[in-house]
Amino acid sequence: MTENNNIQTQADDEIDLIQLAKTLWEGRKTVIKTTLIFMLLGLFIAIFSAKEYTASTTMVPQSAEGGSKLGGSLGGLAAMAGINLGSMGGGSTIPPTLYPKIVKSIPFQKELMKTPLSIEGQDGEVTFAEYYLEIKKPGLLGYIKKYTIGLPGLILKAIRGDGSSRSLSGAEGQSDDLLSITQDEKKLIEILTAQLSLEVNDKDGYVSISARMPEAKAAAQIAKKAQILLQEAITNFKIQKAKDQLAFVEERYAEKEKEAKSAQQKLATFRDRNKNVSTATAQTEQERLTAEYNLVYGVYSELAKQLETQKIQVKEDTPVFTVIEPVSIPILKSKPKRALILMMWVFLGGIIGLLRVLLLKNFHGFKKKWDDTEVSVVEI
Repeated sequence: MTENNNIQTQADDEIDLIQLAKTLWEGRKTVIKTTLIFMLLGLFIAIFSAKEYTASTTMVPQSAEGGSKLGGSLGGLAAMAGINLGSMGGGSTIPPTLYPKIVKSIPFQKELMKTPLSIEGQDGEVTFAEYYLEIKKPGLLGYIKKYTIGLPGLILKAIRGDGSSRSLSGAEGQSDDLLSITQDEKKLIEILTAQLSLEVNDKDGYVSISARMPEAKAAAQIAKKAQILLQEAITNFKIQKAKDQLAFVEERYAEKEKEAKSAQQKLATFRDRNKNVSTATAQTEQERLTAEYNLVYGVYSELAKQLETQKIQVKEDTPVFTVIEPVSIPILKSKPKRALILMMWVFLGGIIGLLRVLLLKNFHGFKKKWDDTEVSVVEI
């Protein structure tokens, strides 16, 4: 009994597969037409998609820690000068996981907008902001998208007004310490966020920056500028404490240098005027001036040592960036990948064509059963 059921099931499966193949064969024209339509659509998109070039760079951030090479090599020489490198503490360090936050920060991106770019057809260099606000025009697909999907946004913008120079920070007259951006800057930040990417590899310890632009040289210029700005931000954060201490010591050093020179000049003048005088009053005044000079000079000498110590500290705290892959002007376009776009649309068209045939077959079958049921009810 079980064997007969298995045979019957296999026979039903074969009948279903044969019927499915027959249905698909009968609807082959529908599949072919749908595939051709999607192929033409994919060809249109592949041809008129905006081209993009991608430039990238890879670097390894390194900073001196603990017993650094600089401290070790200069330790003996500094000790002879009375400078103690062992008491020098390193500054704070930004973990690589926070690098993307730096890149996405408003000050970083506002500075990146000022990057001069070499654009084909322009007499001189233009900034990133000028290129996207005044020069770049959307392609055919850009216009289609703008006046179809983006049409509601255009209508709302027309109703509200341009607002390109209106600040997003709130009321007028706020403190200069507060950051603010205009509508145009907001648009540029969105473009930068989409076109600039940063990857941090914690395992191998390297950082990759890549930039996409419609022109090859412009992409390389943006990537290079982003690399420089990121290095400067990391360096400034790392050595800020040491730079503040250096500035303080330099100010005190300059003050005491003037005082030491003044005290030295007073002592020399007094000695010149009293060469042949041996009174107690003259000796006492000379001793007083000598003590005053020695005191000032001692402080001045100590500040000179601290000044050299802080200069060494700034150098030691400054991180070193080893560039593994420097920025180069790309030769090949990264987008659009026309062959891949065409293949995807052809595949999508074939799938939709098959689904159309199967759904139409099921719809006709359901409609036929419904009609037969109505006829049966009427006859009864």
